[in-house]
Amino acid sequence: MTAFRQLPDPAFRQPVLLGAAGALAGLLAIGALASWGLGHLAAGTGWFAGVAAAAGGVLVVFAAWWLFVPMLLAISGLFLDGVAAAVERRHYPALPPAAGASTAGQAWSGFVLAAKMAGLTLILLPLSLVLPMIGTLGLWGVAAIGLGEGLFEGVALRRMDRAAAEALRRRRRSAIWGLGGALAAMAAVPLLNLLVPVLGTAAMTHLLHRVDPAANPAKSGG
Repeated sequence: MTAFRQLPDPAFRQPVLLGAAGALAGLLAIGALASWGLGHLAAGTGWFAGVAAAAGGVLVVFAAWWLFVPMLLAISGLFLDGVAAAVERRHYPALPPAAGASTAGQAWSGFVLAAKMAGLTLILLPLSLVLPMIGTLGLWGVAAIGLGEGLFEGVALRRMDRAAAEALRRRRRSAIWGLGGALAAMAAVPLLNLLVPVLGTAAMTHLLHRVDPAANPAKSGG
């Protein structure tokens, strides 16, 4: 994958490090809150309190696992414009300067994406306890669609208005979902999941400029 080969680029390091630090801080906060809540449950009497505390502990582990990527996206989204710009400088030098959404607009889009993924994840988490296979597939599907569509639209907004970005996303949905599925699988692997926002942004930037010539003025103009 071309995106992997560019990992040593300095523009890729800041989003990885800051995103990981922010997501870890968020997970520690969730863990502390969960520990406080489970402590109160365990302090109760009877078998129900014990079962509730045990189930809550399992749910916290699942939550920490699946909520890590939304938190990573929310933090690293502040810096991903530099990743897309680095990919374009190296692989598409003929492109004119990006004149689409501002960095603040892209960061807001990333935050909204992260919030949506986190909300859907929290809804599906209890299902993972009752029906593990179905619940896990549901969580993977949410991550695949959310990561694919959200990251693609984020990089597209650097080059076009929202209506054009959404139309292009709909036309290339199969490719976007396929790439999102690969990113969602990466998100389930510890340490590798730290690279998901950066590699996803780089891969979606390549998809934007390679798959649809209309999105690349350098190609469509000649």
